[in-house]
Amino acid sequence: MPQPTLECSGLRKVFDKLVAVDDVGFYIDPGETYGLLGPNGAGKTTSISMISGLLARDGGSVTVGGKEMTTKSLEAKALLGLVPQDIAVYPDLTARENLVFFGKLYGMSGKALLNRVEEVLGVIGLTDRAGDRSEDFSGGMKRRLNIGIGLLHKPTLLILDEPTVGVDPQSRNAILESVEQLSGEGMAVLYTTHYMEEAERLCDRVGIIDHGKIKAEGTRRELVQLVGQHDRIRLNATGGLEPAVAALSELPVVAEAGSGDGVIDLLVSDAGEHLTEILSVVSATGVSVSGVDIDEPNLESVFLHLTGRALRD
Repeated sequence: MPQPTLECSGLRKVFDKLVAVDDVGFYIDPGETYGLLGPNGAGKTTSISMISGLLARDGGSVTVGGKEMTTKSLEAKALLGLVPQDIAVYPDLTARENLVFFGKLYGMSGKALLNRVEEVLGVIGLTDRAGDRSEDFSGGMKRRLNIGIGLLHKPTLLILDEPTVGVDPQSRNAILESVEQLSGEGMAVLYTTHYMEEAERLCDRVGIIDHGKIKAEGTRRELVQLVGQHDRIRLNATGGLEPAVAALSELPVVAEAGSGDGVIDLLVSDAGEHLTEILSVVSATGVSVSGVDIDEPNLESVFLHLTGRALRD
């Protein structure tokens, strides 16, 4: 097994009497996108500030690429690309000039730097606006440029702290597509968000954080199973539905089965894996199925179950 790009455990931070982060720990493998999902004030930004070495931790450990991370760990920090919530670009410089400037801060120079700048402009979709001053950009374009700065030195771990807050839908989609491309190329990504749909779209695994604690973590499927949620299947069917319902009720994967007005409704564990078996049982009873609808539980229902409140409360 490859060594995780990021390993952190027991992270703790206290501000006066407020415990902002309490025993937070997780890992991220190469090419994996890990999401920290939680409301504002849950401890997401404090956690990544400790992970990136910007904030001294009161407890716990962090390694990036096998190297210990502290506030003074230059070698470990060199492996990071950090994209903060606050936009950090120079408004009086063009997109290309911003990238060249920050590339030089990373120690890049010459033709290699210029070539990398053009590559990054393509990744963030700003090639056509490369010569325009960033002060003339929309909020979404500035955020994309912010992400580009974090990508310049090809980091081992890219940390994105709520990168789509306050951006227009077009720029938001462009940002999400960029993140998908990066993880597909083998970069490890730590992504904090309070948008459920982003976590479901981007993240291989998700840690649900609230009041400074990781309440649960895993893939979407693992989190759903953790709280006992089931997929809902609705079959549009004709024929003798009651015998079909009786036969389906005998299947171990079917938690509930019922029928009415030309439909069979089921609560099932992992509908995608067992759909073929379910349709075979229905067909064997002489019922004809003309349509199938599957409704899978989402992270919103998991979050509500674990925290007792909606994500945006």
